[in-house]
Amino acid sequence: QTQLVESGGGLVQPGGSLRLSCALSGFTSPNYHIAWFRQAPGKEREGVSFISSSGSLTNYRDSVKGRFTISRDNAKSTVYLQMNSLKPEDTAMYYCAARPIFMPPVWGDSRAYNYWGQGTQDTVSS
Repeated sequence: QTQLVESGGGLVQPGGSLRLSCALSGFTSPNYHIAWFRQAPGKEREGVSFISSSGSLTNYRDSVKGRFTISRDNAKSTVYLQMNSLKPEDTAMYYCAARPIFMPPVWGDSRAYNYWGQGTQDTVSS
């Protein structure tokens, strides 16, 4: 059974840090591009970051550049999102999503992703 399992969310004060993990279960990790999306209440889902199957290509939405870092360890079939200098506007449910390598990498379009995790809630509040 193929599934993506996110972990690492929680409550943090502004300026704090969280590291999200996305475990790829039943996937051959190097065969998938991975993206993180987030959705806040009443808002549309938006792309946060992207990493290609090999890790050689990454991308970030402008509002998180310089604060968030995406990485992957294909030996552990896990993708990480290190989030630093968190702001209240980063509060959202965070999802990881996978797209097969035989498809071209796509940034920011949730419709391009075939597999989704259940999400992990991140709340930034004092």
